[in-house]
Amino acid sequence: MVAATSAEALRVGGLTPLTTIDFPGRLAAVVYCQGCPWRCSYCHNPELLDATAPAAMPWPQVRVFLESRRGLLDGVVFSGGEPTLQAALPAALAEVRAMGFATGLHTGGMYPERLAGLLPLLDWVGLDIKGPQHRYDAITGVPGSGGRAWESLGLLVASGVAHECRTTWHAGLFPTEELQVLGNTLANAGAVRWKVQPCNVGGDPTAARPQKSEQGSHVVS
Repeated sequence: MVAATSAEALRVGGLTPLTTIDFPGRLAAVVYCQGCPWRCSYCHNPELLDATAPAAMPWPQVRVFLESRRGLLDGVVFSGGEPTLQAALPAALAEVRAMGFATGLHTGGMYPERLAGLLPLLDWVGLDIKGPQHRYDAITGVPGSGGRAWESLGLLVASGVAHECRTTWHAGLFPTEELQVLGNTLANAGAVRWKVQPCNVGGDPTAARPQKSEQGSHVVS
């Protein structure tokens, strides 16, 4: 259970006022949460990694913006960084739902016990699956990270909350054969949708950045 903390304590690293690709089927805003304990080489938002960095804007400012978008937006996605790092996330989600917005979450699944407490507040989850479990330590730089991510996947599937698994892939991370096996593993785990995001690099995965697009999304079967 996540400790009750006021939404005002949420450290917001940025805000995207409108997106059509971050919350499937909905017009949404994205609230970026500061801080992440993993150090993936291809991180798309490295400026959000430092959990001690000051917030780019206070939550009350975000609240005012969202109030002004009632009837114009369908949902709000909390992304990062890693949103579940912050104890204020449940309160922020509750406020967003009270405004009438659908709620979404982008997470790496690094805190399964916290995710379990958040699922009743969520309409959709985008879960990053970095790769096969045995590749996680090398990708994230954190020992044991794979077990946590796959535990989160099990909780998410069991919850019935709509979700999508996403994998950022480059041949320098692990071979194509393992990517294919990963798809089968996800299907066997109960995931119904999986999107492969190619890294936009020439050849060095340490310089990688995932491409944000709808390409590569497919139903797992």
